Amino acid sequence: MTSPRAPLAVAPSSVWGRPFLWVTVGAVALIFLAATQALAVTTVMPVVSADLDGDRLYAVAFAGTLATSVIGMVVVGAWCDRGGVLAPLSTAVGLFVIGLLIAGLAPDMPALVAGRLVQGLGTGGQTVALYVVVARVYPAIVHGRVFAAFSAAWVVPSLIGPFLAGAVAEFLHWRWVFLGVAALTLIAYLLVVLRLHGLPLGTDEPATGRVWPRLVCALVVAVGALGLSLAGELGGWAWAAVAVSVVVIALAARPLLPAGALRAARGLPSVVLMRGLIAGALFGAEIYIPYLLIDDYGFSPTWAGLGLTAAALAWAAAAEVQGRVGDRLGNTRITLIGTALLVGSLLVAVATALLGLDPAILIAGWSFAGAGMGLMYPRLTVLTLAYSTPQNQGFNSSALSISDAVGSASSIAVMGLVFTLLAGTDAGFPAVFVIGTLLALAALVPGLRLGHAHEARPATGA
Repeated sequence: MTSPRAPLAVAPSSVWGRPFLWVTVGAVALIFLAATQALAVTTVMPVVSADLDGDRLYAVAFAGTLATSVIGMVVVGAWCDRGGVLAPLSTAVGLFVIGLLIAGLAPDMPALVAGRLVQGLGTGGQTVALYVVVARVYPAIVHGRVFAAFSAAWVVPSLIGPFLAGAVAEFLHWRWVFLGVAALTLIAYLLVVLRLHGLPLGTDEPATGRVWPRLVCALVVAVGALGLSLAGELGGWAWAAVAVSVVVIALAARPLLPAGALRAARGLPSVVLMRGLIAGALFGAEIYIPYLLIDDYGFSPTWAGLGLTAAALAWAAAAEVQGRVGDRLGNTRITLIGTALLVGSLLVAVATALLGLDPAILIAGWSFAGAGMGLMYPRLTVLTLAYSTPQNQGFNSSALSISDAVGSASSIAVMGLVFTLLAGTDAGFPAVFVIGTLLALAALVPGLRLGHAHEARPATGA
């Protein structure tokens, strides 16, 4: 795959040198702050929920953000395919910041959830826009290096994000987890926009298809995901609402994904489907790791946040390994090794929750989930770009992100419903980890049908 104009395409030795430096710095900073915020919210949400009496909306605060992100992904993806990338990126960053401000100033849990919904619009659009920036600003030969930088942007938040978020919540206030990131995001955005302004970032052959049918589908997917999140409020009708929501999401998502994605057709469709399944397995279960450490083991928010750090470090290390030997391993081996690590980690979580094992076992075991994702996520990202052309970079990038978001939102919602229904018993935590295990096993089906898109070189980042 080549960039349509490659405005900065010179023979680069590094994405950190001229003429890429400030684009790279700004883009990596945006990824860094999004990662920090995501990890921080996972850590402090038990505290937020307790402070705002929002236990019943706990899962919605996560799933709602992912649900609305689908709308942002579709709009920005279509916007990029029809022209430049600067305007959609600016809009996405603006919504992200506004959502953070609403959440940080929220007087109650419904207001915080509303802020998270707005934040989701920006988060989804920002991700897609940055992928298109990579495709149009950097030559294809350095795409792997850019994604390596994106991956590195997750390392520092993984090291200090959960711990720092817990410390902020414990010694200052959880509101600064949202408000502080909002201010820093504006600074990072300026670094990007000042360098990109004036560059010819459009495509020579813009897409011309209708956008509104895809936008309607995105709205329906978002409503279906929110319906899943709120199904627990319907009492005896909860599981009927879940069934209807799942069907609605599946039907509405089809036009937003490559043809054949839901039946694991070989190639790009399986790449996109696998992303959703492994995202659902990991991110759905991950929000219950600090919850378990706080609820059953009496960890403080600060120390519970460290429970996610080992997994994040393992993710970064495995991504580096994949970048060096990924071609020799091949997509099939990466799938088998990655899913085995993910499934094994989830089974350790099941055993810990059931048997009350030492929390160190849970933390160490969860690191294998990070290692598995570090192998699989980068491969799926580069395969998606390798399967793309300048006319569908936005669509394919948004499809990958949509699958990620829908898989995560759906699993979080279902896990939240199961956890709520089992409240007061010892089965809640084991049940959500079992659901994650089943999703990880299901990912083997598309994972063995990824094919090859003549990717230039494996990436080391997500």
